[in-house]
Amino acid sequence: MKIKVLLFLFLLFFFNGCLGTSSQGLFGTGVSVAIDPRSLGTQIDDNIMQKNLTARLVLQDKKYLLSVNAKVLDGRIFITGKVDDPEEKLKITKMAWETKGVRSVRNNLIIKEEFNFKQSATDLLITSQLRTALILNKNIKSTNYNIDTYKKKIYIYGIAQSKEEQREILKEGESIPDVEQVIASILLVDNLRIQKD
Repeated sequence: MKIKVLLFLFLLFFFNGCLGTSSQGLFGTGVSVAIDPRSLGTQIDDNIMQKNLTARLVLQDKKYLLSVNAKVLDGRIFITGKVDDPEEKLKITKMAWETKGVRSVRNNLIIKEEFNFKQSATDLLITSQLRTALILNKNIKSTNYNIDTYKKKIYIYGIAQSKEEQREILKEGESIPDVEQVIASILLVDNLRIQKD
């Protein structure tokens, strides 16, 4: 059994490691190493923390591989997804805080409800509209942001080059029809521990 777990973890790290310099980059969807404002060391530390937490979640319960998403930015952990009950949410928060090097944890996990196709389609449309708006807005580096939408609430994670860019992103999110709330976890480049030279 131990060999299977170790093999699974090795494959997880190996295949995720292959994406390190692709268009997905170390941070995840859309951010590449070249344009990420964090130093390479910080990117690597964040990537290791993220993989460590993901592996521990999967070892806890395989369903977390698909239902829970953890992102790490400058030592700060952001968790989204769906869980069955509040106890699971607390357990995952505790696991996140136990990750070596963590500076803070923001848990946006939602308690599962019955699947609603209409709601899921609306959330997907909102995410697509915001992603398109960020790409078309010349004042925003859209590749620095990840977007999740749940029940018409938009969760935005990323690194802004300036306060103006941060305001632009919030404005774009709030301008999308049917959006009830924009919850932003956007760090400013100036607030990163270590930046690129």
